[in-house]
Amino acid sequence: MPVNNNTDMQFYQNTWMADHLFTVCDFAGPGCAMSCNEKSTWRALDRKTKCFTRAIKQVLASTEFFIKQDDDVLADQDYVHALMDKYRGHPDPLFISDILHHNDRINVFSLSGITHGNGKFYMFNRRLLDCLNVDVGYIGQRYEDTVFGGMIHTGCKDFNVTYVQEKNSKIWHRKYKNKNKDIDLAYIRNH
Repeated sequence: MPVNNNTDMQFYQNTWMADHLFTVCDFAGPGCAMSCNEKSTWRALDRKTKCFTRAIKQVLASTEFFIKQDDDVLADQDYVHALMDKYRGHPDPLFISDILHHNDRINVFSLSGITHGNGKFYMFNRRLLDCLNVDVGYIGQRYEDTVFGGMIHTGCKDFNVTYVQEKNSKIWHRKYKNKNKDIDLAYIRNH
């Protein structure tokens, strides 16, 4: 999970995912699994995405599933566990997200005609991570989700990538509202 100075780590440490959290911070500090040494802004998120992808390829060698989610997101625990149960041992690279498509007139070979996810949440397996091209080239600043899609497109093109549409009702972005709870997950906007 990419975090910055506005991220309330205590909140996430009190959720179900605390034991599985690999935090990617702007700069080294308490609770940071790694840092990319750059302030998070919209203009830096593409580079931060490449940085954290490179790190998890090296550090988390025995992990089967990965979830990238923004710090203003909560994912339903039962839903995530059901996805892991369903796709455990999946033979092909797997990508689960709010699926989008992108055409880039400038980066025709690396970022045009790609499938990518809405960056609030995506889940992928080890097979996808292993084939990602973390050195994908492109011209100009691009959204991090497009760059991740470019990593899939250029690195996993020889594999049969399975794309799965997430259930948006199980992913709360910016706002969680249910019964007696009404929580603004993005009280302080990061960007």
